[in-house]
Amino acid sequence: MNKQQLAAIAQQFGTPSFVFDECALAARMREIKQIVGDSVRLCYSIKANPFLIPAMQSLVELLEVCSPGELEICEDLHVDPKVVLFSGVNKTLADIEHAMNAGVVHFTAESPLHIRLLQQAAAARGRVYPVLLRLTAGTQFGMDESDLLHAIQHRADYPNLHFEGIHYFSGTQRAKLDKDQRKELVMLGEFMDRLERDYGFTCEKLEYGPGLFFPYFAHEDHTDTLAPIRDLAPDLKKIAARCHLTIEMGRFFASECGTYLTEVIDTKVNCGSHFAILDGGMHHVNYLGGMMGMRVPIITHIPGPAHADEAEAEWALCGSLCTTADVLVRKLALSGLAQGDILAFHNIGAYSVTEGPALFLSRNMPRIILAGETGARLVRDTIHSSSLNQGNT
Repeated sequence: MNKQQLAAIAQQFGTPSFVFDECALAARMREIKQIVGDSVRLCYSIKANPFLIPAMQSLVELLEVCSPGELEICEDLHVDPKVVLFSGVNKTLADIEHAMNAGVVHFTAESPLHIRLLQQAAAARGRVYPVLLRLTAGTQFGMDESDLLHAIQHRADYPNLHFEGIHYFSGTQRAKLDKDQRKELVMLGEFMDRLERDYGFTCEKLEYGPGLFFPYFAHEDHTDTLAPIRDLAPDLKKIAARCHLTIEMGRFFASECGTYLTEVIDTKVNCGSHFAILDGGMHHVNYLGGMMGMRVPIITHIPGPAHADEAEAEWALCGSLCTTADVLVRKLALSGLAQGDILAFHNIGAYSVTEGPALFLSRNMPRIILAGETGARLVRDTIHSSSLNQGNT
């Protein structure tokens, strides 16, 4: 979205606000689909941004859900349960039963316990459910190879489960394709060969999270943010020729469609340093799950009514929280920054909307705006978090 469009949205809806461009998202997803081809299916991990679920339903084949709360969101939005993949490390029997009762048919198993719980719930319903067995990459996610192989070897013990294949994800923001993703795809191909050879098990499906890199910051190359998927596409198509391949992502799909709008509330010079206080902060802006500090995102300065043509200065952009950690950018060269100006943080379509410490200091949660073909619309107004930080008396 251009500066004029963002200025109009800020004026109409106010700040702080997240703006998600559904048209930009659709264009990106269509291009990704064209790059990987029809043999590769797409799965959107909704933890990246649940507000994109309505737009994503027509753009991907599956939606990955990792908690009962995320499943409730899908239910409230009347998402077809047959396109939901119920994943996550903490699945209770009640969670699984709720999902099955809601019509969900696709599950992952991240532990031997999950397999037993899925079998119990499926048997009680007298039907067979497809299950992907998640192979660990050495973290708390998934199963050790020995546990996964034991499940395959004893799959007859689970008559109400159909082990379709493997689920694998090892990390995000990984830029070295040869070291990471290509090496993983070779490993997964060899692992499937081993399952066929030693256990007579044909891996019908592979759900793979490539964790492709997205450039968030000003010093990075933004000329072609789809370059990683272009480079990896031949490798993906190769493994898709031997099984049904789904690639699962959130950050890489959604980041580019989002903008965060925040207003300059105050400006001052302390000990020779320029500080701008914003009506947002680190509780909203959280690109990588932590402090940004010296990193500089792509930011558009939208002058307000008090804007003056002053000399360029190095500004520290600080949020509204009473902590020295609430510094979004320590040094950003801006001319004539003044109270009432709007700063638009770009490439914030994934994670920030849900990942920041939203309850800290009981500050209000920002508005959510979706911009589509018919214009911008408010889908969530400001939420006063103070009510969540006190008990019932």
